[in-house]
Amino acid sequence: MAQKFRTSVATLIAIGIAGCGGAKVTLHNPSIPEPLIDQLPLSVMARYPAVFDNFVHEEKVLGKEKWSIDLGRSNRILFTRLFDSMFTDFEVVEGDVDSKDLTFDALIEPSIDAFEFSVPSQSQTDDFAVWIRYRIKIFDSNGVLIANWPIAAYGKSQSASFGTDEALRRAAVLAMRDAAALIILQMDKATGISKLRHANAPKSESTASPAPEDLTLQTAAEETSLDESGK
Repeated sequence: MAQKFRTSVATLIAIGIAGCGGAKVTLHNPSIPEPLIDQLPLSVMARYPAVFDNFVHEEKVLGKEKWSIDLGRSNRILFTRLFDSMFTDFEVVEGDVDSKDLTFDALIEPSIDAFEFSVPSQSQTDDFAVWIRYRIKIFDSNGVLIANWPIAAYGKSQSASFGTDEALRRAAVLAMRDAAALIILQMDKATGISKLRHANAPKSESTASPAPEDLTLQTAAEETSLDESGK
């Protein structure tokens, strides 16, 4: 009887481990809403590092459940759609192309600093959560680094609503959407990328003396600006 009991317990434990084991989740083409924004008049190129282009995160939860999430090319898809909507002229440049041979206002290199997730067995809830810390480096046309911007993004989804694999996949997509929203709202303020258009303008344009009739307009505009600022 005791032997039968021990066998039954061992069987239940084995079933329990198999039932609560980890999973492998893959993102193929994340659904990202089309941003409705005014484009910045810049010629921008993006270069994606190999790890960013094929990012895979594996983790053992509580030392026993192995979870794996493969973002694949979803980062490239997300950032390409995003930057194409943000700038009037955008192009992806592959890693083997020398940027010195290209003409642009700004070169953007996004990367992933950290990726974390939690599952219900950790949080004691029905929630799957994903944290992604992106980093955006921006270079001017001379190859000088002008911005190094970290972005923390978060997404959460319930397993009860979508199922285990789909809940983790949805949490990852929501974290990516969160990053996209932050980039749209804060990128210019955080990096000053729009100023590169003026910095890279031809010197003949930037140093040209205004015509007499333009001088009056320019002075009037400056006075209006000062009046509005209260100085």
